[in-house]
Amino acid sequence: MAKKLSIFFIFLLVMVSSMGYTQDLEPIDNDALVKFEEAGSVSDRFSLFFETVNRYNTHSAYDWLDAVDRYIKNSEMGGDSLALKKYRLIKSQIYYDIGDYDKSIAEATKIYSEKHKLDISTTELLLNLMDANYSRLELYDKQVEIRKQKRELGLKDKISFYDIYSNLGLHRQAMKEYIYEKKNTIEENDYYGWADYHNSIGKYLLLDKSTSTALSNFSKANGFINVYLNDMVTVKTESEIIRANMLKGIIEGNIGKCYAQMGQFEKAIPYLETSIATIEENNIGRTSDDVNENVLVLAECHLRMDRLKVAKEYLDLDLELSKTQQIIKKNRLFAAYYDRQGNYERLAEYLKRNMRIQDSLEANESAIKRQQLASIISEEIVEDSRRKINQQNLEMEQKKSEIAAMDERSNLIFISLIFTLLGFAGLVFAYLKSIKNQRLIAEQKHIIENALVEKDSLLKEIHHRVKNNLQMVSSLLSLQTKNTRSKAAIEALEEGKSRVKAMALIHQKLYQNDDLSVIEMQGYIESLINSVQSVFKKGGHNINITIDAEGVELDIDRAIPFGLILNELVSNSFKYAFPDDSENGKIYIHLRKNGEQGYFEYTDNGVGLPEDSEDRANSSMGIRLMNRLVNQLQSTLNIDKTTEGVRFWFNFK
Repeated sequence: MAKKLSIFFIFLLVMVSSMGYTQDLEPIDNDALVKFEEAGSVSDRFSLFFETVNRYNTHSAYDWLDAVDRYIKNSEMGGDSLALKKYRLIKSQIYYDIGDYDKSIAEATKIYSEKHKLDISTTELLLNLMDANYSRLELYDKQVEIRKQKRELGLKDKISFYDIYSNLGLHRQAMKEYIYEKKNTIEENDYYGWADYHNSIGKYLLLDKSTSTALSNFSKANGFINVYLNDMVTVKTESEIIRANMLKGIIEGNIGKCYAQMGQFEKAIPYLETSIATIEENNIGRTSDDVNENVLVLAECHLRMDRLKVAKEYLDLDLELSKTQQIIKKNRLFAAYYDRQGNYERLAEYLKRNMRIQDSLEANESAIKRQQLASIISEEIVEDSRRKINQQNLEMEQKKSEIAAMDERSNLIFISLIFTLLGFAGLVFAYLKSIKNQRLIAEQKHIIENALVEKDSLLKEIHHRVKNNLQMVSSLLSLQTKNTRSKAAIEALEEGKSRVKAMALIHQKLYQNDDLSVIEMQGYIESLINSVQSVFKKGGHNINITIDAEGVELDIDRAIPFGLILNELVSNSFKYAFPDDSENGKIYIHLRKNGEQGYFEYTDNGVGLPEDSEDRANSSMGIRLMNRLVNQLQSTLNIDKTTEGVRFWFNFK
């Protein structure tokens, strides 16, 4: 009995000890800067700095900068060039930690030209730091050059591009490259590795707006990281636990972003708040893009839920934003806040800020992205060709060995079999030639497909930006309407706004389509009518509208005139054709296209055109606009007065 009791107490003690393992860790080193200054040599200081986790616990990064600057000055005075390089590398890392990437890369560049004088581990630290800085500064062509250096020095077997693809907006391509490279390298019981893997997959899907699938991957990642942190059998170092807690904070933030993107703001807020607290607790003294992004999403959640005061508190936080898209998002949220407050002067100020940023981006971004994509794709083709040549050389060596073995055995075979062997060798040669041709064709096809993907991506980006710019124009017209008292001016602005929306809708349909050359008109006409109905709050909702345009597709040169013509016709029907808001109102829209010929017809059963309609046609901007648009379609607008309503029709090519 006593023996059983003692076993029970031992078991209980083990359980209590295991539970204690999961508690919060004490800071690894509260006096890291003091120990750094007390170290006896440059190498000891260098190792202590890079091996200390949360080195900014007690002393800020700026305290570290002051101390390192003193050592740099002493090294310069003493002519110790190796010490100077190591202290500059420490200084570069500190600037990176606080988010000053320009200063960080400037310090690293001072060392880079003499990297051959450094040992291989210090060189690797330098190249990794420059790689990270160029990523933050969006200088992806320079990032590729650094990765070439790593491969040439034997630090990398091959160059990876998935993170650069994602930064350039090709999130699906990034995900494919990442899965191909990483999935088969993670061991089954590597829970941290699987958590990081599923978090990365979820991140690419979230950026690609596949929110529900992204949430599924983030949930898997959260499960794996919880298993890793609660695993009491495997011994983990303090730095590994802090790294795992950091990943858990990032995963929780990503789950919150998914819920926010799905409009479930109450669910999103706890995840985002927990994420910020966890990352800041384990990332003391360093700038974090994840924290910045989570703060902006929190502000947006509270703004959407009309908690304006809380949203303003988050927006007023002093965030060190380094990414252009985060700055644009913050300005957009401020604009939305002041719009809710009715402060249109501040609203216009933040809209103008974003317009200036977008104008700058449009002037430079497309050309830079094309150049950087070309650099990456050419490097990828060269790398792929190198692998294929090595593979072909290996195959040729194997074939040579087989032929040599066959030659040795052929001496023991009857002379009659020589002709058979020669014939077999000919078949082998023809087979190898056929395989080589197939590989060349496959390689050319791969290059063409990549070029087409790049072209489609760029075209979609262009249409997206055009749509955004037209929406910005529409917003500015709305602002002008609010500041105008003249009824005629307001009507003119509203008409202009409606026409701008019709054109923006074309570009929206284009970048949402898989085929960028044509627009499916049935869906476009339905969306356009919904847009016009939203302007006329009362009129238009009791009118029965029939659209007969199924299967008709038009290119953008013809779709835009059609959209503007239809916008004018529907707007006029809603404004004038049904003054009594009758429930018997009918509108019929017919669009057909056979080969090179097409036919358009629009009728309503309203009050019809007035007696002096021909005189009004000469002065009406709407009729004149429609006539010019129909002329663009190489046709003539026909107007028929019917017993009930009016009919507009024309043929087109």
